[in-house]
Amino acid sequence: MPSLEEELFPSTPGKFKIDRGHTVNRQFHRCFASTSTMFLWALFLVALTASYLSFQSFIDSGSLYFSASWGGIQWEKQVRNSAQIHRSGGMSVLVTGAAGFVGTHVSLALKKRGDGVVGIDNFNNYYDPSLKKARKTISSNHGIFVIEGDINDAKLLARLFDTVAFTHVMHLAAQAGVRYAMENPQSYVQSNIAGLVTLLETCKSANPQPSIVWASSSSVYGLNEKVPFSESDRTDQPASLYAATKKAGEELTHTYNHIYGLSITGLRFFTVYGPWGRPDMAYFSFTRNILQGKPITVYRGKNHVDLARDFTYIDDIVKGCLGSLDTSGKSTGSGGKKRGPAPYRIFNLGNTSPVTVPKLVNILEKHLKMKAKKNIVDMPGNGDVPFTHANISSAQKQFGYKPTTDLQTGLKKFVR
Repeated sequence: MPSLEEELFPSTPGKFKIDRGHTVNRQFHRCFASTSTMFLWALFLVALTASYLSFQSFIDSGSLYFSASWGGIQWEKQVRNSAQIHRSGGMSVLVTGAAGFVGTHVSLALKKRGDGVVGIDNFNNYYDPSLKKARKTISSNHGIFVIEGDINDAKLLARLFDTVAFTHVMHLAAQAGVRYAMENPQSYVQSNIAGLVTLLETCKSANPQPSIVWASSSSVYGLNEKVPFSESDRTDQPASLYAATKKAGEELTHTYNHIYGLSITGLRFFTVYGPWGRPDMAYFSFTRNILQGKPITVYRGKNHVDLARDFTYIDDIVKGCLGSLDTSGKSTGSGGKKRGPAPYRIFNLGNTSPVTVPKLVNILEKHLKMKAKKNIVDMPGNGDVPFTHANISSAQKQFGYKPTTDLQTGLKKFVR
């Protein structure tokens, strides 16, 4: 029996009369049927692909939500628990730079008195991150949740403020150090300027707006030769990029206070030292090198004048930070709109008793019961200033700031 193909197209077509109308009609139906089938298959494949991509997107977003360093149900629970206030009239504080030297001590002091505290830190490698991780462990042991994140991450900050209505922000995150700015200037701009603006943008849009206390620096006094340094003195002669970024921060915070009604207090710290301090600070590196029998480099200023610093013990700085938070007053804006003038303040937090670097070394030698091998060299042009000396009368009047730890006592505690 001939096949269908043979019926339509015999091997000897000359002997067969083709019904062209019938053939074309059947070809048309076959073609149409084939096209319809292909179209349906194409639709099916498109739908299948779309379904797969949607499902994959759901899986990706879900896994991101549950496995990212921040976000998710468990994460939000940790944030809320850490921010819970345990005293009458207490505050909930977001502490930036919470794994840093000052940040850790301030967080612990706030938690101890019953305030809610949530920390954020990017754990950068400016100095050994293991020290920051160790500080974080101490905070965690006291019920403080420290998030690994960056203040330039606007989405993270927004999520934090959506999760907790923070009453205060203690902004201590910054790229520190004067000399490192010559190696990596971008890190100072990224953290001390861009990061500050990202934080201020979040705070001005929050409802309610928090009150902000932040760490400026005594370095803003720069090449100012009038002593002691007072908050009303000129600060337009920075000697380092670090100082310039802190001065920029003071201008930026003033702008946000003026436009958006944010309550802002800037604290000019004077050479903070103590247990769990920064390894890049002179007192820390001197101690380490003396113990290891390595020489230390002692800089001196012009005309062989000894450098002097207003060394301020960490506990005194913490008192100043908490006093500033307690007296900060409320922000007056709502949803980014100012409704009235808000407090704007700047305070020196120092010890008012400058000590020369050679005297610092002598005290360390006494506590360590070891002599230092000293290399005395002239101070290079790296942005360091020859002396610092704080006038603290303004902080004394406003919140009773009174440092009580002299360098002899403070270094003894640090060495121990």
